[in-house]
Parts: sequence; C-alpha cells; structure tokens
Amino acid sequence: MKLEECLKQHRAYMIAEMSANHAGKLENALKIVEEAAKAGADCVKTQTYTADTITIDSDAEAFKIHGGLWDGYILHDLYREAYTPWEWMTPIKKKCEECGVDFLSTPFDPTSVDYLENVGVDFYKIASMELVDIPLIKYVARTGKPIIMSVGMGSEEEIQEAIDAARSVGNEKMILLKCCTVYPSISSDLNLRTITDMRDRFRLPVGLSDHSLGATAAITAAALGAVVIEKHFCLDRKIKNADSDFSMEPAEYRQMVQGVHDAELALGKVSYGPIPDEAEEFKNRRSLFVVKDMKAGERFTAENVRSIRPYDGLKPKYYEEILGKTAACDIHMGTPLAWELISK
Repeated sequence: MKLEECLKQHRAYMIAEMSANHAGKLENALKIVEEAAKAGADCVKTQTYTADTITIDSDAEAFKIHGGLWDGYILHDLYREAYTPWEWMTPIKKKCEECGVDFLSTPFDPTSVDYLENVGVDFYKIASMELVDIPLIKYVARTGKPIIMSVGMGSEEEIQEAIDAARSVGNEKMILLKCCTVYPSISSDLNLRTITDMRDRFRLPVGLSDHSLGATAAITAAALGAVVIEKHFCLDRKIKNADSDFSMEPAEYRQMVQGVHDAELALGKVSYGPIPDEAEEFKNRRSLFVVKDMKAGERFTAENVRSIRPYDGLKPKYYEEILGKTAACDIHMGTPLAWELISK
C-alpha cells in the first residue's frame, strides 16, 4: 500500500530496510525485494553512499569503532564493505515495481540525492546520524518530496532544527521516526512512549525505526499510533554482513507485519455499548425475573424476585424500588419483570 493511503487509513506503512543484507550480491538484493513483498512490506529501502561520500580513508583514532557490533572497524572499511553499488538502484527499483512495493533510499550527501533524482524516487529517508546535517536536509527538502526522518539520539532542539531546515526551503511533508541507534537495541533502550510525545510536541506524524530483535517493539509502536515501521530485512542471518545480526528473516517479518496490523485492528475506534458481534452475549446480561408464582396483589420480595440471566426483564438497578410493591396480576415463575406487571 502507498504511503499516502496508509496515512489516510491509519495503517502503519511497513518498510523493509535492505542495508548491507545483500552481502555484495545483486541477486541477493533482488531476492530481498521479492521476499519482503511476500512478507507484507509496503516498501523496500536501500542506502545510497560510498565509503568516500560518508567519511574519509583514515585510521586515526577518531575513525576507529570501539565496542558494539562493529568493534575494531575503521569507518571507511565498514562502509566500503557494507555499501550498495549505486548502479544497483535502478534494477532494485524496477524489481520493487514488479513486486508492487515502493522503492526508498537514504542519501548521505548531495551527490547521492542527485543520483536518486535521476533514478526516480517519490520520497526520501534521512538517517539518524544525518539529523544534524542541516545542509543535507535542506538539499533533500528542495526536491519537494516527502521526507521520513529518523531522529535517533536527537535532542528536542536538534529535531526542531531539522524540521525548521526543511520548512525553510518550503517543504512541510515530513514524518519523524523514533529510533535507538544501538545495534541491536534492547527493550529498555527504546523508550517508545516518546512516540506520542513527539507527535504532540512537533505536530507531525511519527513512526519507529526499530533495531531491536523480535516484533515486540514494532507491535507496541503500532499500538501507540506509529504511522511507519522500519525494520532491517535479510534473506537469512547466516548470510553474514554488517547488518545481518539484527535483521529479520522473511517468516519473522511476516509475523511482525501481521502483529502490527492486528494491533491496529484491536485499537479500532472509540466505542461504547455492544457491537453487532456481541448481540448474543448481550442477551446474557442480568435482569429482574419473577422466580415464584405470584397472585395479583401479592408483594414483591427477595423470595419471588431475583436478578438473574437473561436480559429480558427490568434492569437490576430497579430492584430496591420494586421490593414492597404489589403484583398487578397473576405472574408465573420465569416471567421477566416489566412495569406493567407492577401495581401503581
């Protein structure tokens, strides 16, 4: 389903993030599109960068990664290993069209934006690390296309600055994604209640870019009203690459999509009273019945009137009002009590 349709229908737009899960093979990238579409994704996302557009080739201490999934890497080496060749974007986009899903990509510098404009994209993604790259955000915003913006690690001020940057060049079409940039994230890192606060604070639609394992965070986010769910997608975690350890396999992604949409169905709308499917159960509410044969003029007491199932008689709230009054006529046991059976 298209992004605009999902927003109108209050249905989460499901993005399958390919990232490095192609493991350097175009055939894997195209297969990821096919499997993501089968698993219920609305969109497949790539990342458009090279090691040289995102950093420089230096082994100085500042460029070394310490701790976490990529411990020991030099930034340039990591990105050289993980990047998606730009010439793949067109065949990936074509495969997305064949499979009925949208194509989305994250640019990381102006040259990648220009390239994606030539490929033909309908909207853009800003990654969490680029939230503070105001010139890049303005460059993307000038295309006039919608922007999905991850705000991982962003302070309120930084998020507002990024929003203002897009608006300063006339682009109001933004969706924010709550994101934790720990790979993988654990539940206590996620702080998903921020989703509703972000929506109220920034007056924009909000979703989740999720790097945790499993579907719990995504389903919880949907229950909080997330309009977009982004999750890393792989063919098999045994195909090792920079992102495989925290990516979902097709069957897992399918279950997550089902869980997200089930949560949305469960949210429903504000509703009081019985729904049509409760009609039979509604009959089993309690009401007042005559439980012993009564003669006309006989008084109603706790011995001959009780609150029982089903719901054919007067509401039990009238029980105390009725006690002590008299029967207007003979009444058989099992008769639902009604006002016309009570003497005035």
